[in-house]
This record gives sequence, structure tokens and C-alpha cells, in this order.
Amino acid sequence: MKKFIQYLKSPKSDILLFILLLIFANLVASRAFFRIDLTEPKSYSLSKGSAQVVQTLEEPLSVKVFFSDNLNAPYSSVYQYIKDILVEYKGKANGNFSYEFVDMKKPENEKIARNYGLNQIQIQELKNNEVGFKQVWMGIALLYADRIEILDSLTSTDGLEYRITTTISNMVATTSALSGLSGDVKLTLYATKKLADFKIIGFNQIEDEVRAAFTEVNKKNQNRISFSSIDPAPADIPALVEKYGIQSLNWNDPNLGQGTGAIGLVLEYGEKFSLFPVKMARDFFGRNMISGLDNLSAQIEDSLKSLVSKSQEIGYITGHGELDFTNSETGSARLASLISDRYTFKEINLKEEEIPSSLASIVIDGPKEAFTDEELYKIDQYVLRGGNLLVFADPFIENLPDNQYQPPSYTPLNTGIEKNLEKYGIRLEKNYVYDKNSYSANDRRYGKLQYYFAPMMQKDSLDQKNPISKNLGYVIFFQNGAIDVSGAKENKNARVTVLAKSSKESWTIDSNIIMNPTFISVPSDKDSLKSENLAVLVEGKFDSAFAGKPAGNSASDSAASAGGDSLASNEHLAKSVQNSKIIVVSSSIVGGGRSASVGVQLLDENGTQPVSMFVRNAIDYLNGEEDLCLMRTKGLALNTLTIKSTSASNIAKYFNEIGLVVLVALAGLIVLVRIKAKKQAIRERYNPNDERIEK
Repeated sequence: MKKFIQYLKSPKSDILLFILLLIFANLVASRAFFRIDLTEPKSYSLSKGSAQVVQTLEEPLSVKVFFSDNLNAPYSSVYQYIKDILVEYKGKANGNFSYEFVDMKKPENEKIARNYGLNQIQIQELKNNEVGFKQVWMGIALLYADRIEILDSLTSTDGLEYRITTTISNMVATTSALSGLSGDVKLTLYATKKLADFKIIGFNQIEDEVRAAFTEVNKKNQNRISFSSIDPAPADIPALVEKYGIQSLNWNDPNLGQGTGAIGLVLEYGEKFSLFPVKMARDFFGRNMISGLDNLSAQIEDSLKSLVSKSQEIGYITGHGELDFTNSETGSARLASLISDRYTFKEINLKEEEIPSSLASIVIDGPKEAFTDEELYKIDQYVLRGGNLLVFADPFIENLPDNQYQPPSYTPLNTGIEKNLEKYGIRLEKNYVYDKNSYSANDRRYGKLQYYFAPMMQKDSLDQKNPISKNLGYVIFFQNGAIDVSGAKENKNARVTVLAKSSKESWTIDSNIIMNPTFISVPSDKDSLKSENLAVLVEGKFDSAFAGKPAGNSASDSAASAGGDSLASNEHLAKSVQNSKIIVVSSSIVGGGRSASVGVQLLDENGTQPVSMFVRNAIDYLNGEEDLCLMRTKGLALNTLTIKSTSASNIAKYFNEIGLVVLVALAGLIVLVRIKAKKQAIRERYNPNDERIEK
């Protein structure tokens, strides 16, 4: 033992101890390890949204990976990425997450893969200096409760975490709208009992009907909803109206005296709530009645999903010449397809219906006709109640001539939505923004053409903090007008973010508009060049664009205007009761439309282009899915060249290909020379007469 201890203390044992240290270090690292992700968009780290999804699993989730062995590059990197990312999921998940890599060499496992719906794909393989083809498995099956989802043909790592997380999230949401909640959802009926004296039709049955709908929905959702009926004190009503936007009623009756009451039904979870259209209205004959109780259980179910599972349905306003989301040629079918993996559009005709409170956001895409005041008021009150709004608005109508050889003309477009937006501090200018830093293409006849009306915004023109635009290297817009947000910046209750702006070498045109790139030139007056806002986000609380509810033509409004009733209601919101998000892009082309004069459509079918990601991120942001924005784009950040000349581009190209190698070699030579010089100096100082050194 003493000899062994002496051996360990001696230099002879250094190699053995070093080998043992490596072995033990690897054993520890296999059990407890960490990684440092040095990429700017954190491409190899699990997003917070992914971690949250797997942390709240209430039932076992199993991930089965069906990948062939010995895949050649670049497919081998996909296998390694899946292996690494599943380890990350497992590390963040609760005990209900598991994964398995299935051995595809066994025939029985191939049969299992086919039963799940997976298929082999054909890839190229380089073997013995010959290019051949190979049939391989590259898919994943996810099993949760009684649901099975597959991700097949995984040939790239781009957006893979996003696909896995959204698939898991959709499975969980479909299984239970209340999966993973930390507390109960509260359903509260506010109804002043004194109102029963006014013989309002349906008032005495309101609590019974609400309770019946509540019981039906609660049974389907693990009894996680609580219900209460409150007779609010008159002193509390103003605060309730300001907080929730419920209906308040005032009376001055010879028999019943003066008083204040309220009617409202609110579904609440945490800081979020949804207000149902349960209120007093008047029928055609002028009688007071309770409205909004039809299909109440379905309303509660939809609002419940909106609160706890994030809204899967988005309102799409129609009836004013908006782009048709079912039309793939001149409409927004590509926009509808782009969001179809997570959302669906619900068509809303404001002339006939209200905006459902269960919708977290609505889209207005390229309206061409005027809104009525009633319709604008519905949009205004929706926003003030916490609804989110996405607007794609053109500054002009493009009028095509009868003669194909004549250029189109452009008429300033005023639909009325500008009135609402301007009240919120967002002013749409009636001009087009041209930019020297724009999209270019080669033409057989004219050579390289610069499409000045299609600004190309690179990183310095995109907000690098907001999730919508953070990881995008560039975005191309088309036929945009300028947006003034100076009014919104004066609102102390709102925050303004310019998501995209043109370069400092841009200018505006408001008359004599030309869209033929061969006839457009950069202004010689440099003072006229400046950056313009093309896409903005304003979030917070706003003042109403209306002083009160505008007079309408509905039966209830006509009956109400007849007068003679001592009971009057006031449900107008003068200011926001919840924070809202408003995104405005000054062109419908970005929303999916096609330019009639040029024939350009920016949204691609697969959603892989930056402008498609920008639009999809905007919709996710409005629906509370900020994590999905970063997850979708974090592996796709691009660093594009800002230089335009061919010679400068070639210099940058060859410097990256050859110059860096030459610099590294020169640095190595310099270090080698310095090391030799240092050795020589030491020898000359301490042993100048050493005969072993040749002089």
C-alpha cells in the first residue's frame, strides 16, 4: 500500500491519473451536463414556450423517433439535432414526457411506423464516388391521451422545434382546454335585483339560464370553473363598468324613484377576461328584454378556450371590398393557408353581427369601400374591451385602364378605418414610399431593374427587440404608404414600436404616381430623402373614437329612439378597460394580395420567406403567442450584405473565402517568428557560447 501511495505521488502516475480523470469526468457529464448556446438567436436552446408546454403536461406524452441509421450529411445533422432537442425537452418537462429512438433495422418497427402514417423518403447518397439514391425513415410520432400526431419527412432542422412544440400544444389544447391551469376560471353574473321591478322580459330567468349553461360547460372541463351571481351595490357599479365594460342602467321612475343598476356576464382567468353580450335590449315593439342568452354554453366554451388555450379563431372583417381569403389569385388565400396550422379565419360581416368577445384578434385586409359609423363603432368598442387589431391598409386604389398600353391611375383611398386609427394615434399618409434600398431583378430587355416601390428592409430597418421582427435578416414590402405615429407616442398609456421602416434614402410620392421601374429615378434633392414608418405596433389603452354610440337603423335602436321609457342604458366605453395591441401595415400586398399592375405576390406557399414569417409572427403576437415568433425564426436569422455595388460584393465574397484563410496563416507565421526570436533572445542572454547553436 505504501508503495502504491508513493507511486501515485510520483510523476510516473500522471498519465494513469489523467486517464482516470477523463473517464470519471465523462461518466459525470453523461448524467449531469449543460450546454452554452453562443448563437445570437439561441438556435440550439429550448425556448421558454417549449419548456412551458412540457412542464404542464397532465397526461403521459410519448415521442417515438423513426430514423434510419448511418444517414449521410446533411441528414445526419437532423438526427443529431432531434436527439439533442429531445434531451432538452426531457430536462424541462415533468414526469409525463418520454421519448424513444426506434431501431429501424427491425422489420416489425417499419410496420409500426407505417401504422402511424409515416412513410419512407428518398435521399441522395454519395458512395464509392458515385451518386445513388436511398430509401430512409425520417419521422416522429407523438402520442398524447387518445391522440396521435406525426411529423414526417424531417429533412431540415429549420423550424423543427416550432413544429414539435405547436403540435404538442395543439394536442394538449384539444384534449382539455384547462390542461395545466394553476387556478380556477371564474364565471360571474352581475345583475341588479331591483331591475326585476321593471318587468324586463327574461330578467327573472337570467340566473337559471346562465347556471344551466355553466353546469354543462363545467362538466366537460374537469369542474375547473366557479360560478357566482352578484347583486352589485350602486357605489360599485362605476368601477365594474370601467373594469369590465358591463352594461349600466339608470332610471328615474315616478313609482320606483331614481337608481342605478347593471347587467353583465364575465368569464375571468387571472388578468384576462371575456365579456358576453348579455344585456338589456329593446325588441321591435319597444319592450325591454334580456338578449345574449342564445347558445350561451357554446359562447362560454369558445371564450374559455380563448382565455386558457389561446385563441384558435381569428375574425376576418368582410363587406367592404376586403381581400377574399378564399381567393388564391387576387385575394388572401395564401394568408389563410399560412396560418392554417394553428388558426382559422371566421368571417364577420359588421352590417349583420357584432364581433364575438371570444375572438382575441381581428384582421382587416385591404378594404376598398367605406365603413359605416355603426361598423366603425363596433370595431372601436371591441378594441377598447381588449380586442387586438391587425390592419393591412392601402393608401390608394389602383385603377386599371381599358387600354393595356396606358398606365394605371391611383385614387386616394378613404374607408373610415383611418378615423379610428388616427384617434388611437396612428395616421395613414396618402402617399407611396419609394426606397433606393429596394428589391432588384434582372430584365432581359433592360438589364437590372430597381423596384423602388418595393423597399427591402434589412436589420437596421427592423426592430431588433420585438419578437415579430427580431431574428429576420430582411423583409420586402410592396407599395406601402408612410405611417405617422407621433400621436400614439403622446399617449402615456400606450407603447409604440416601429416594426419596419424604409432606409434613410427613401422618398414619398402622392401624385403623378408611376409604377414602371424604368421611369423612376432617385430625387436629386438629398434633403427630400428620409426614413418612413411602414409597419407599426401600438399596445396599451386608448380613448374611444366616438363620443357615444352612433344612431343606427336596427329595430332596437328605432324602438329606443321612440322615447317614453324611464329606464335608459349606457354601455358606451369612452376608454379602454383592457390593454389592446394594434398592428398596422400600410399595404394589403403584405397581407396576401396581388398587385394588379405588376403581378407580384410576396407571401410564399410554404411560409419560409421573411415577409411570410413577419406576417405570421404578427398574428401570433396578437394572439399571445410571442414565444412562437422567436421559436419560428431563431434558426433562420440572416446577415445580409448592405453593400450594393458588384465590385464591393465580390471583394466581400473573396475575403470570406480566401482572405480569412490567408489572415490566419499570416497570424500563425507571425507567432512562429516571435517564438523563435524569443528563444534566441533567451539563449543569447543565458548561454551565448552554447556550441550546439549554429551561428
